[in-house]
Amino acid sequence: MLHGYAPALLQGALVTLGVALGSLAIAALLGLLGAAAKLSRSRVARGVATLYTTLVRAVPDLVTMLLVFYGGQMLINQLGERLGWDYIDINPFVAGVATIGFIFGAYLTEVLRGAVLAVPAGQREAAVAYGLTPTQTWRRVIIPQMLRHALPGLSNNWLVMLKSTSIVSVIGLADLMNRAGQAAGITREPFLFYGAVALVYLAFTSLSEAGFAWLQTRFSVGVRKATF
Repeated sequence: MLHGYAPALLQGALVTLGVALGSLAIAALLGLLGAAAKLSRSRVARGVATLYTTLVRAVPDLVTMLLVFYGGQMLINQLGERLGWDYIDINPFVAGVATIGFIFGAYLTEVLRGAVLAVPAGQREAAVAYGLTPTQTWRRVIIPQMLRHALPGLSNNWLVMLKSTSIVSVIGLADLMNRAGQAAGITREPFLFYGAVALVYLAFTSLSEAGFAWLQTRFSVGVRKATF
């Protein structure tokens, strides 16, 4: 049906999933750091975090990807030439994961900041009254409630991130889109292969939505739903 290209598309799908999961890990870390910076009392930390989120959300993802992969490689090798290093070739997988994680870290910063602010201040005050340390307060009181508020935003950003991994094909990474493009060019059947790609992404997003729905139910145990 796919003219023998099914194994290649499967390999590409696994690469796409790997890029998405790696990017999510980096984005979550940057999101936590960014949210903490925006909520801190330090004017410098708030300024750096605001600059980060403003710039990243203003620049198209594709432009950022090309700047990091090509521009970053030139800067690294110019520096390496002065230091006597050999030529450094940036791995497309590493560049793709780092760039997408960096981009979506800005979006998760706002999601997590809003989730923290959604936790009632009385919860933190009660934890302090019970003698919990700041670390215990965050781990046992703030974070569990914050995750419940953050899940809708996390779900939406994960779905967008999963689809945005397709831009790594422009830097030569053999992801799902790249493999489909090669197969479509050889067989001259673009509708067939890009249709298969659409179905794979649909499967990924459907499974993701089911997973986030389960998490939402799990974190909402004991929470009374508002009725109007």
